[in-house]
Amino acid sequence: MFMGEYHHNVDDKARIVLPSKFREELGDTFVVTRGLEGCLFVYSKKEWENIISNLKTLPFTKKDARAFLRFFLSGAIECQADKQGRVALPTPLVTYANIKKECVVIGVNDRLEIWSKDAFDNYFNENFDDISDLAEDLFSKVEV
Repeated sequence: MFMGEYHHNVDDKARIVLPSKFREELGDTFVVTRGLEGCLFVYSKKEWENIISNLKTLPFTKKDARAFLRFFLSGAIECQADKQGRVALPTPLVTYANIKKECVVIGVNDRLEIWSKDAFDNYFNENFDDISDLAEDLFSKVEV
């Protein structure tokens, strides 16, 4: 399980250093793609295969399914870290996530998310007051 929050800078070649703890869990090769809310999602190969299995069940006749598949899969790229732990992010993904210099890498259970620092701060601040209500709504449906 991925968890934690790490702040990093992106270098001139759009490379970021993933924390060693995350690199160990991701494995040698992993997938980076467009995420939701303007961040990037990072999946281990095993988790990516699970995602793909689920996506294959979506009916291609549904417009929403086709739109989501195009969005999610067209940006996907297989990556690996170099010996210094750096990962080169392709320009379209950097542009999508609006990553300039500072970014935040967070662990979110089965994936990592890479955010521009400004976008993450804005998202966190805009949603901070609603977290208690969200938790109450989500966990009222399951036994904890």
